Amino acid sequence: MHPTRTSVRLIPAAVAVALAAGLVTATAPAAHAAAGADLPFTSVEAESAATTGTTIGPDLTQGTLASEASGRRAVRLGAGQRVEFTVPRAANAVNVAYSVPDGQSGTLDVYVNGQKLSRTLPVTSKYAYVDTGWITGSKTHHFYDNARLLLGRDVQAGDKVAFQATGVQVTVDVADFEQVAGAAGQPTGSVSVVSKGADPTGQGDSTQAFRDAIAAAQGGVVWIPPGEYRLTSSLSGVQNVTLQGAGHWHSVVRSSRFIDQTASSGNVHIKNFAVIGEVTERVDSNPDNFVNGSLGPNSSVSGMWLQHLKVGLWLTGTNDNLVVENNRFLDMTADGLNLNGNARGVKVRNNFLRNQGDDALAMWSLNAPDVGSSFENNTITQPNLANGIAIYGGTDITVRGNLISDTNALGSGIAISNQKFLDPFHPLSGTITVDGNTLVRTGAMNPNWGHPMGALRVDSYDSAVDAQVRITNTTVTDSPYSAFEFVSGGGRGLAARNITVDGATVRNTGTVVVQAETPGAATFRNVTATNTGAAGVYNCPYPAGSGTFALTDGGGNSGWSSTWPDCSTWPRPGQGNPDPDPGQTGNLAKGRPATATGSQDVYTPGKAVDGDTASYWESTNHAFPQALTVDLGSARTVRRLVLKLPAATAWEARTQTVTVLGSTDGSAYSTVVGATGYRFDPATGNTVTVSLPAGTTLRHLRLSVSANTGWPAAQFSEVEAYSTS
Repeated sequence: MHPTRTSVRLIPAAVAVALAAGLVTATAPAAHAAAGADLPFTSVEAESAATTGTTIGPDLTQGTLASEASGRRAVRLGAGQRVEFTVPRAANAVNVAYSVPDGQSGTLDVYVNGQKLSRTLPVTSKYAYVDTGWITGSKTHHFYDNARLLLGRDVQAGDKVAFQATGVQVTVDVADFEQVAGAAGQPTGSVSVVSKGADPTGQGDSTQAFRDAIAAAQGGVVWIPPGEYRLTSSLSGVQNVTLQGAGHWHSVVRSSRFIDQTASSGNVHIKNFAVIGEVTERVDSNPDNFVNGSLGPNSSVSGMWLQHLKVGLWLTGTNDNLVVENNRFLDMTADGLNLNGNARGVKVRNNFLRNQGDDALAMWSLNAPDVGSSFENNTITQPNLANGIAIYGGTDITVRGNLISDTNALGSGIAISNQKFLDPFHPLSGTITVDGNTLVRTGAMNPNWGHPMGALRVDSYDSAVDAQVRITNTTVTDSPYSAFEFVSGGGRGLAARNITVDGATVRNTGTVVVQAETPGAATFRNVTATNTGAAGVYNCPYPAGSGTFALTDGGGNSGWSSTWPDCSTWPRPGQGNPDPDPGQTGNLAKGRPATATGSQDVYTPGKAVDGDTASYWESTNHAFPQALTVDLGSARTVRRLVLKLPAATAWEARTQTVTVLGSTDGSAYSTVVGATGYRFDPATGNTVTVSLPAGTTLRHLRLSVSANTGWPAAQFSEVEAYSTS
């Protein structure tokens, strides 16, 4: 995102202030209030698919393939090896996130239900392996890329789609399955770019044809028919016009600089086509962006596929009331979108962003403040050099309902910061609302500081944080380090105050719940934590003697009352007291590998065997039957299953129809208990027990769910297996 990024290492001070957290457990969040975008595709992780390759990870080390992968794991394929996905939904198209060694390209053969297709999926390192030596602490990064393919046929839930490596090693991360609609028709009265001489084969230069169509369609619609169009220079003077395609799988513009203009009278609407660039390196002085500058007031960008650019939208000037929604941002070498000052009333919502090379979504109040703007209900995964969402200054900003996962070096899931980078900068002011966000495996080691960054960070980097920062209804899961960090990243001990954290569920943090490293104050209410790695609080402001960070217990807190005792050392992940090993007579399924026919959002199969009843697996929606399979590691006698849903009363009673199957080899399954309806009722702990016949021996336990009266998917928070009846 930024011209420069410098950091000062913070050294722990010998100051510790304990938080006497309350013992009242907060009310659990609603049963299904999933954050993130409503997406038209379903993703399946390669490591949960069948493969003859090698699973890599998990790993958090900066500069490794596994650390940049979704879920921190992926599957490496050598020549002749394959990964076979079980299709989670009706689909006719797939997008694959992958990596190949630097300097190499090739193809993946594609199979549907064992039949090899004539079309292949091209793979290349051309857009990967980015170096940004001017950014302190960075290493070679951006290892992955995305490639999409129309299958040429329809597949159904339960079908098999496999990808097989040919002459080049390929690491497969995730596959997105989608039912792509046919190409839309031309709007009445629109001006087609083809009528102005555009070449839909992509061979000729269509730049002038686009310009002529825009000039002819003032107040109307420029139509981009199905095809591929090559533009060799950017468009400018775009105002009072709609640019519309037949759908982003059908109308494709090849351009690294689509619109570049400093001003516009506005009413620009861009929708339903793809802009795919050829940006292979990050050069911050180049406007290698889909939009660079201004679209003017009352404009919109929707239904776009944006890929292989430096930045999707770098917005300066006047963009009042701009709406950016329902787009995909893939494989940028820098930010996905940056509101670079003077953004008033801008709404960025329901977008999907994967593999950005800097902040995925950012507001940077340079020259003039961003005011009254929002990032809402976006799904962000794998920003590989910075934050999922970053708010650098601004007034009355909202960050709500976003799902952010797998941040890498120099990045938190969400950063609320007064880091200015350049002047004139406008610090945070008014009310900063951070509400209803879910952060999964976010936070990372900062190589400049030599210590970690939290999943959600409030940073008084260049000036004190005096705005009212309201952090509410947050879920933090599997953070490698801390959940909430309060820091003055410039090393000057500037205060971060007026902060409220109200309603948070924190699970499986690597180190602490609260990492306080600067003077200031925050009030915590209804913050519950389970499976904390080292302690509840690290409270060591820097520089020594700069003041204390006061943590006020507002009530309803639980699970994080302890304080890290030694400010001369950093807690390492998992340095606390681990849960005792259940041994051979306890729950045989806890912590064992789990796979599923499909999963929804962050509700992955491992949630059903993690020992935490507040987390849960949820299958692909509207696609019964769905199955969860647990590998017990060896053939075991199993006499009893305990199936659970979260005990919170927010979960209404429901009946799930479950068939229990078993296998000793993972291939041939037999029915152990036939399809039976089991009632999960919060009045009785949302727990059911399934007795298995005497003599039941299995290694692979499979639960096949064919119905659920409470939600159109299979759901389990814990699947427990015991050798005793």
